[in-house]
Amino acid sequence: MIGDIQGCFDALQKLLKKVQFSKDKDQLFFLGDVVNRGNKSLETLRFIKNLSENAKMVLGNHDFHLLACALGSKVPSNKDTFGDILNARDVEELINFLVQQPLAIEHQDALLVHAGISPLWDKAMVLKQSSIVERHLQNTKAGDFISAMYGDQPDSWTSNLDEIDACRYTINACMRMRFCKANGTLEFKENMNYDTAPSGFKAWFLHENRALKNTDIFFGHWSTLLGVNQPHIYPMDHGCVWGGALSMIRFEDKQVFSLDC
Repeated sequence: MIGDIQGCFDALQKLLKKVQFSKDKDQLFFLGDVVNRGNKSLETLRFIKNLSENAKMVLGNHDFHLLACALGSKVPSNKDTFGDILNARDVEELINFLVQQPLAIEHQDALLVHAGISPLWDKAMVLKQSSIVERHLQNTKAGDFISAMYGDQPDSWTSNLDEIDACRYTINACMRMRFCKANGTLEFKENMNYDTAPSGFKAWFLHENRALKNTDIFFGHWSTLLGVNQPHIYPMDHGCVWGGALSMIRFEDKQVFSLDC
């Protein structure tokens, strides 16, 4: 399982060489944000796509933003570095590959997401809500759907949300969440370490009565997360694009391999 690459293709290649990655016997799982901010988003996305059955990935917020610029109503900002993809000869193939990626993956008994999982949700709910979003992304009106997904509301989960609001909550939880309340109410402003939680909030994985507290969860997104020692919780964004490290964790024994960036 590999943390946020964000277009740092050279670092990815060095890390794969370090662990002696083999297409013959290894499978890679990318935890989202494979593009943007780094300088080789195109090479990174092409590489992952061409790995075919050797790779799986979940969508991250930067990957989703690329889709919004390619298919929806968003325009890249001067901070975005995925213009190489939007101008590529194979842009249609790459975007078609990206819209087929899920928000959550179940691997054996573990779950993989980009940012987090609502404390209220069990495995069945995570996968159900992910699949509903995936269905919309693979629809001919995906651009309209993606454009409607931007916004912080609803920030709370209830079973009577209409489908579009439920999808927006799902995307915000799976792709953007760091802190939330025990009832799943999301908070979007604070982005430092888990001990900086606003009043009434905790890091999503620290709520004591979480439905998935006994399930291994691998995630990225939170590059400022340090010193986490929580059973079954594996944060893998170690801030490669910000000068930290690119890291991967071996599923069988949970050994972490890192490359200083």
